[in-house]
Amino acid sequence: MGKKGYVGFIFFMIYGFFILKFGSSEAKMVPALYVFGDSLVDVGNNNYLTLSIAKANHRHYGIDFPTHKPTGRFSNGKNAADFLAEKLGLATSPPYLSLTSTANKNNASFMDGVSFASAGAGIFDGSDLRYRQSIPLTKQVDYYSIVREEMTREIGAAAIQKHLSKSIFVVVIGSNDMFGYFESSDLRKKSTPHQYVDFMLLSLKLQLQRLYDDGARKFEIAGVGTLGCCPEFRLKNKTECVVEVNYWSVKYNEGLQSMLMEWQSENRGIIYSYFDTYAAINDLIQTPASYGFSEVKGACCGLGELNARAPCLPLSNLCPNRQDHIFFDQFHPTEAASRIFVNRLFDGPSGYASPINMRQLVAA
Repeated sequence: MGKKGYVGFIFFMIYGFFILKFGSSEAKMVPALYVFGDSLVDVGNNNYLTLSIAKANHRHYGIDFPTHKPTGRFSNGKNAADFLAEKLGLATSPPYLSLTSTANKNNASFMDGVSFASAGAGIFDGSDLRYRQSIPLTKQVDYYSIVREEMTREIGAAAIQKHLSKSIFVVVIGSNDMFGYFESSDLRKKSTPHQYVDFMLLSLKLQLQRLYDDGARKFEIAGVGTLGCCPEFRLKNKTECVVEVNYWSVKYNEGLQSMLMEWQSENRGIIYSYFDTYAAINDLIQTPASYGFSEVKGACCGLGELNARAPCLPLSNLCPNRQDHIFFDQFHPTEAASRIFVNRLFDGPSGYASPINMRQLVAA
């Protein structure tokens, strides 16, 4: 090798080293992603809950995941939490209970993000009764407080506050509380829908305040979707959306936006993006062909009419093409639908993301 060739080779090796070392950090838009919520963003916490029957640890869940195996995600593949992490240049935030399990406890690191989300979880404690066990939002925030204390011991108070102030806190919750209300004659006797929604918002605000008091500053908060149009509710209403459930889903979302503006005005340094899940799903339902979907009412995996008379189980029917279904099971979107939602959340106009979208939230 001549002198010029040798110099070129050394330059190439040094250049390659810097690309390998620093290329991934340039793609990493925020230090970490901390996820709170329900089955829409659960990536496996419920696998560690022995009493829970809300588990996606069996076929046909995960059939389109890279491993083609069930992971605890209520999807045929990736869910919104995975796509959010990808957008931010991060690995998917691991389930909190996986990091605190006996096998991983000594090697657990919370600095790159954690998911506290749990299938069946609600804003209210006890909204998980139909599933026997989940991690309600109050407990998820309790777990976060433990994580923050541990990270503080690891790198110090000043460093951890800087870390948390630049990280993103995602909150996707409320659907199970709404489902619980409309499926419970007892709850409906105790309060009107308006009273119930107001109490949901008050309770959520208290938990958001706890996160703020523990260092969170940047929030991505999702409203509830078109709950009355999920396959299970359509089945009860002769394949049509349940108007009352959708009406109160909209009212909750309107109240959520008002509450967030008020909460921001009461606390210094809060920056948030609200995602209108209802509008995003409704677009897919109203004009499915423009998004590549052909089935908007039925589930891909299930039994009976609309594949909605039973949950997605190992013996359930499975549609051959998951790409043309909005819903994978009785309640949850397919991977294809989740990808569209996250694209709208991240770069969407004000009709979907307000007062800013996630890209702007990251830059703020």
